[in-house]
Amino acid sequence: MKVLVTGFDPFGGESINPAYEAVKMLPDEIAGAQIIKREIPTSFTRGTAEVVRQIELCQPDLVLNVGQAGGAAGLRVERVAINLADARIPDNDGAQPVDEPLVQDGAPAYFAKLPVKAMVRGVQAKGYPCQLSYTAGTYVCNAVMYTVLHTVQSYPHIRAGFVHVPYATSQLEGKAAGTPAMPLADITAALAAAIEAAVQNKTDLKEQMGRLD
Repeated sequence: MKVLVTGFDPFGGESINPAYEAVKMLPDEIAGAQIIKREIPTSFTRGTAEVVRQIELCQPDLVLNVGQAGGAAGLRVERVAINLADARIPDNDGAQPVDEPLVQDGAPAYFAKLPVKAMVRGVQAKGYPCQLSYTAGTYVCNAVMYTVLHTVQSYPHIRAGFVHVPYATSQLEGKAAGTPAMPLADITAALAAAIEAAVQNKTDLKEQMGRLD
């Protein structure tokens, strides 16, 4: 089995992006699966195009895209991507789309094709904070998640999804007191646990993880 794992380059004035910093520290094999690591640009146009190119090039069985969610207290396993770009800040190419569809006449939304609840429990079992999330936002992370899930409609054997990671502790300088973060080594270990659960579980847990808000 081949697993394509991508992380974004730095954006928003940050000197690093813990997404790719953690991805590149992953082992080359997890649960018997080959781990292929790639960096993609934080760009609505180039980021989505590059991840599609990597899917076509690598022909993976599983795709996990990873992004930074500054302010999150732990990992967030995303369940839903929506067909909308509404950027609060410009991407790394200066693009700032507002209320634009990612794919003209595309489906309004796609659900992740990974065992998201099993991934949450797999990370928690290793002692790291993790929760199931029902929104991947409207920035480049959502754009990549939606584009990948749209693309793999033509590759029914490929399972795909998205995980957000918090700030690394090295990013806390200059941020408000109490801003949550994790050591980069812990982010990497938590990602590895999520990947292990995704590889080992073809179907998801039937367990309540809904929200009231």
